[in-house]
Order: sequence, then structure tokens, then C-alpha cells
Amino acid sequence: MEVTEDTKVEEINIQAVEEPKEEVDEIFTVVEETATPKGGMQAFYEYVGKKLKYPAQARRMGTEGKVFVQFVINKDGSISDVVAIKGIGAGCDEEAVRIIQASPAWTPGKQRGKAVKQRMVLPITFKLG
Repeated sequence: MEVTEDTKVEEINIQAVEEPKEEVDEIFTVVEETATPKGGMQAFYEYVGKKLKYPAQARRMGTEGKVFVQFVINKDGSISDVVAIKGIGAGCDEEAVRIIQASPAWTPGKQRGKAVKQRMVLPITFKLG
């Protein structure tokens, strides 16, 4: 086909179609507003102190120390994915996980004003008195 000045060219309009954005269920470790237990951290540690049952094996062995528990606070404030990431053994790790799993709901963390999932690590201290 020969193109001259009189050749008509058909105009084609291409419109960009925006794909619907998927809701990403990202778990944050750092957020603008961090998740907090209802009543604050002081009330949470008082709860831990009241509910903690020192394992008999740990008491017999004189085991003391900190168990670091990692967990996720969901958008609704519920707690999930509880795991002891650094423990001291003798039943203390399992007890620390039990205490966190049984804890009341938290106020979720917020990013850009919206509630988001947040991963946290807290130490639970076992001390014989």
C-alpha cells in the first residue's frame, strides 16, 4: 500500500483500564500508632502477673529468665500466631504462650488512620520469689 498526503489514517483511542486493587493483608512490625492492650501496658502486665502459673518443673529446677513471645494483633484487636521465639524451657515457654493467647483483645495498630495487623514481641519474665 502506498501512503500519500491524501491517505486517511484511522484514529484509535486506547483507554487504560484500572485493575481493582487487591486488599493486601500485610503484617506490619512498625506502625504509626502501635497496638496497645486495653487499659495500657501496665494493666496488661498486671494481668500477666495474676494469671501466670509458674510451671512446677521450672520451680523444682530453679529456672528463671525471660521468654520472648511473638504474636500478631489482628485488625479487630484479637491475637493470633502466638509463638515463643526465645525461651528458657522447663514449661515456661508454653505458659508464656498460654498467657498471651488467653489475654483480652487489644486496640489494633493503625497505619494512615486504618486498623492494620501488627506483629509484636513481648518478654514474659519468670522470677522465683
